[in-house]
Amino acid sequence: MKELKLFTILFLFTFCAFSANAQKKQIDLVKSNKWFIAGPSIENEKIINASRLKSGIIIVTAKDNPKGEIELNVTITPSETNDGIPAHLSNESKFIEITYQSSQIIKLQAREGNVEGTGCVHGGSHPRVSLPASPKHFSTIKIPWTDFRQDELPDGKTLDINNLCKFNFVNYNPVSGSVLKIKSVIII
Repeated sequence: MKELKLFTILFLFTFCAFSANAQKKQIDLVKSNKWFIAGPSIENEKIINASRLKSGIIIVTAKDNPKGEIELNVTITPSETNDGIPAHLSNESKFIEITYQSSQIIKLQAREGNVEGTGCVHGGSHPRVSLPASPKHFSTIKIPWTDFRQDELPDGKTLDINNLCKFNFVNYNPVSGSVLKIKSVIII
């Protein structure tokens, strides 16, 4: 009986410690942060965030005959503006996991903060990766931080996770009606 109680206590302690540790390491930016949009999309910032809060999904649709790129942004540190304060991720953080559906290839840029560490700067360094099209169903992709390279070049500057400001999901050549849906963006 005493051994069973001890086993139960150890099990509960381990479970609680594991759960607390897992919760600390994961941030889902769809659930936690406001999103911003620029470019020829049907949805505006208000619609995107209302959908995010109601259904837990970000949805962006290109307008008819779109001119220019569509850029969907989310800061790492919660912010009411599109220029967030850089986050210092734990050295234990190894990748980002995204669950999405897209009718076109999307470029994911990881924007770094300025040298002073006070915010994002337009231009500058934004190592990136490609998210393949997944038009028929939601896909989940895990992207190691080491895959983010400036201009996606093998010898390009790598991402500094100690100065990470925001993510930009960019459709450089949207076609009429192209859709991007995002269920989760989890930093692990």
